[in-house]
Amino acid sequence: MGLRSLFDDPPAPLPQVESLGEGAFLFRGFALGTAEALLHAVDAVAAHAPFRHMITPGGHRMSVAMTNCGAFGWVSDARGYRYDPVDPVTKTPWPAMPAIFLDLAREAATRAGFDDFDTDVCLVNRYAPGARLSLHQDRDEHNLRAPIVSVSLGLPATFLFGGLERTGRPSRYPVVHGDVAVWGGPSRMAYHGVAPLKEGEHPATGRCRINLTFRRAR
Repeated sequence: MGLRSLFDDPPAPLPQVESLGEGAFLFRGFALGTAEALLHAVDAVAAHAPFRHMITPGGHRMSVAMTNCGAFGWVSDARGYRYDPVDPVTKTPWPAMPAIFLDLAREAATRAGFDDFDTDVCLVNRYAPGARLSLHQDRDEHNLRAPIVSVSLGLPATFLFGGLERTGRPSRYPVVHGDVAVWGGPSRMAYHGVAPLKEGEHPATGRCRINLTFRRAR
């Protein structure tokens, strides 16, 4: 071991709050205290509305497995992207939003300066190694004044956050278990995505990452 490696400073800890842009924030470890309960709630949701790989309007199978809870669910098929109150797989309404989901989403939105966030849908995404989410805007909601709240659980990932145009290289932010991102206001229509998930194992989720995305659809 060289002399330099013996005396190198340890990596600086990540700041508790990072600005992603105007009206956009990354709160490090915000959901750590409730992570276990959140994952139990995910299991309960998936027991009634199983994870599935949706098909894009262009006929491509999404690499991310998804389900929903709340008054509406986000769905994709040959008819397009939309919100629907009925799960097309079970033909029944989506599971109700767990109270712990609602509380966390409201607390994070308030922390970011968006008071009275009343989410009516939570997309639950499950990433296996290699799964990714290409750059996109969340534009299917009728209410674009409400922010987006995104919770990371399990394996670490690289969150991509860009501007209001698809051109240009997005910034890359490592997100880990318990991190919560919120964006709204001037950044509400920012392009964002997730780089391909790296192989790994997390004690809370195994070989996957769970992402909760809260929105106001109506």
